[in-house]
Amino acid sequence: MQSRREFLKTAAVAAIGTGLVGTGLIPNAGAFGTAGDKRINVNKNGGKKMKLSFFPYELRLQHVFTVATYSRTTTPDVQVQIDYDGMTGYGEASMPPYLGQSVESVTTFLKKVNLEQFSDPFQIDDILTYVDNINEGDTAAKAAVDIALHDLVGKLLGAPWYKIWGLNAAKAPNTTFTIGIDKPDVVREKTRECADKFNILKVKVGLDNDKEMINTIREITDLPITVDANQGWKDKYKALDMINWLKSKGIVMVEQPMPKEQLEDIAWVTERSPLPIFADESIQRLKDIRSIEGAFNGINIKLMKCTGMREAWKMLNYARARGLKVMVGCMTETSCGISAAAQLSPAVDFADLDGNLLISNDRFKGMEVVKGKITLKDIPGIGVKLLK
Repeated sequence: MQSRREFLKTAAVAAIGTGLVGTGLIPNAGAFGTAGDKRINVNKNGGKKMKLSFFPYELRLQHVFTVATYSRTTTPDVQVQIDYDGMTGYGEASMPPYLGQSVESVTTFLKKVNLEQFSDPFQIDDILTYVDNINEGDTAAKAAVDIALHDLVGKLLGAPWYKIWGLNAAKAPNTTFTIGIDKPDVVREKTRECADKFNILKVKVGLDNDKEMINTIREITDLPITVDANQGWKDKYKALDMINWLKSKGIVMVEQPMPKEQLEDIAWVTERSPLPIFADESIQRLKDIRSIEGAFNGINIKLMKCTGMREAWKMLNYARARGLKVMVGCMTETSCGISAAAQLSPAVDFADLDGNLLISNDRFKGMEVVKGKITLKDIPGIGVKLLK
């Protein structure tokens, strides 16, 4: 039987996960204790403050990464932490070129964030609403604060977020492993490196060598494949022809086949497609879901696009209510951002959480891929530990 203390802590975790904290239905979770059974009372402590700090950190890719619109060997990144009462929550902002954000824009935004005005880190909704309202855009910077705050609060509660949300870690799916557009010899080499470690692959397409890419991979493996055209196909008839061909090659899903501006064409393709069509560039935040209904079968949620875990959780539940499939994806990120996104993974249909596996200078140890499957650890917060 649970002691009263254990019961109250369990109730606090459940309350945060269901959004009941702050409604008056559940007492404030901060009064119930922390990891290691350390007592706190965040509303009455008087002197405890949250301190936000950050620094640029360039991510180094192990291979040149090419998609339909660009190639790169590095990704700009900003590492963030929130310190409070001897605990630290970690977050990050990753900025691939198409986001239109930079180290300068992220650091400029973060300098505007004043968390010291909040005495209670459990007031997640109030804090992140304040952060979101500082200005439009800057989604990666907002995600960095969101992730660090979730990590901190999870640590104060002594629970990982998949448990706070009531999810079953055993239901976490396989993650895809991404193979970028390249020459056949390089594609063969990349496929050989990953074919025995993963159960599903993701292939970037959208140029004039799409069939060559798929046929080259099929020389090496018959693993299921998802493809991401990154808006690369411009003609709806050619797009549909390509999708029918891909179906014959064992492809199981297509992501963002056409430019986001061609929504009517995408809807035409989706209506006739033998494969599910997922939105990526066509959707960013919760408010965008209604605008793409009928044009896609599912959505790809990325923390760096949607401002972080709070909004990602809302998007997942709203998409389910609207009958849409859900994928959780990523940018090139350290294990900090990837592990934060992985907390959602037991509730999704597809996961593309390999961004940390593509870099050579990870700062964290977190979510692991074991025989191709996302493996969530029972570590409080987002489930990461800083590497020394």
